[in-house]
Amino acid sequence: KMIHHKEIQENFNACNYCNHHFKIDPEERFDLFFGKNKYNIIKLNSPSDDPLNFKDIKNYSVRLKEYRKKTNFSDAYCLASGYLKKNKVILGVLNFSFMGGSMGRAVGEGIVQSAILAIDEKIPLIICTASGGARMQEGIISLMQMPRTVAAIEMVKKNNLPYIVVLTDPTTGGVTASFAMLGHITVAESNSTIGFAGKRVIQDTIKEDLPKDFQKAEYLKEHGMVDIVVNRKKLVGTLSSIVDHLINK
Repeated sequence: KMIHHKEIQENFNACNYCNHHFKIDPEERFDLFFGKNKYNIIKLNSPSDDPLNFKDIKNYSVRLKEYRKKTNFSDAYCLASGYLKKNKVILGVLNFSFMGGSMGRAVGEGIVQSAILAIDEKIPLIICTASGGARMQEGIISLMQMPRTVAAIEMVKKNNLPYIVVLTDPTTGGVTASFAMLGHITVAESNSTIGFAGKRVIQDTIKEDLPKDFQKAEYLKEHGMVDIVVNRKKLVGTLSSIVDHLINK
């Protein structure tokens, strides 16, 4: 059960907790970045559901309805604009509670829409990731969102606008292999798991034991994959400073 915004803020102020102890939904993330009700939710385009008429133990269309009812979100990606301290930004958030934050056509469309809005308004784009990867129920269509989102981010960069990624727990699979690793600055919440394939899969493939902290944010920073690792309670201040620096440079 999600924790109320006020309770989260009290936890932030009370202790230096580990970020992975609980996940927060997009609205709580927007509240923490911009302040409660101090942002504009951006309506995203809605591609048609279930392009492959996929079924495993139940229809994909049924799964979507169940997750929409459970989370009160239409899909795994949400978008808002607001002021990060004094600078206006576009903020996209992947919702792990919606099918593991998996990337299908709706998420790909959301990333493209985010890029277009950032370019139109000439403001920075920030995306917070939390995902198991591409959405299996959409097959090759979900995999095609990888080059699609890469092309969208390239548009942002060609327009000389800051693109900042915040990697949260967990960020894996096709999301890691596309837009999540393309930031001008890559920030990770401390102790987050970040990678492509799972640790056990890699160990079985290379027939070697991996370090205990393998795929943790701190390990990735040590090996040059992440620029900054920060505790969630310091995230907004850190991002505000980064945006200030990039805009005023």
